Amino acid sequence: MSRIGKAAITLPQGVKVAISGARVNVEGPRGKLHYDASRDLKVVLNGSVVSVELVKDTPESRAVWGSTRAHLNNMVLGVSTGWKRTLELNGVGYVAKVQGPKLVLAVGFSHDVEMVIPTSIKCVVTKNQLDMESVDREELGTFAAKIRKVQPPEPYLGKGIKYSDEVIRRKAGKTGKK
Repeated sequence: MSRIGKAAITLPQGVKVAISGARVNVEGPRGKLHYDASRDLKVVLNGSVVSVELVKDTPESRAVWGSTRAHLNNMVLGVSTGWKRTLELNGVGYVAKVQGPKLVLAVGFSHDVEMVIPTSIKCVVTKNQLDMESVDREELGTFAAKIRKVQPPEPYLGKGIKYSDEVIRRKAGKTGKK
């Protein structure tokens, strides 16, 4: 039995869930999201409580049971409160700018790196921080990972793009001979 899968999701005030077959639509004050559940699972709505149940007890259905419940919970939290991610740019001359629908990064290359910001993500740049907000946790995490991948932090000087809550283990540099 999946401990996560059998846990119920309590809907906060203002969040509505509509289930049609395997498709689950979640709507709240911040936006709308949808999820297509596996045919081996059944999503049930009882008042303001959503639960995920097994239709067939197979290894494949048990494997997606907990993750389906987690996706639905992330959707409910996203449309009610939203998700936030903050990246820090560390390095001399490392700058980020939002220009229309694009994020422009100057991170030590001979050219600026331009990335198209997904429509569901709001980006704000303040000094060396890039604050992002979205209702879709998966899309926000994927976009943050793509930004970090442009110039990952290095362990000697700590230069690069890192998550604000990430700790970079620093290495000692070379020492002279004695």
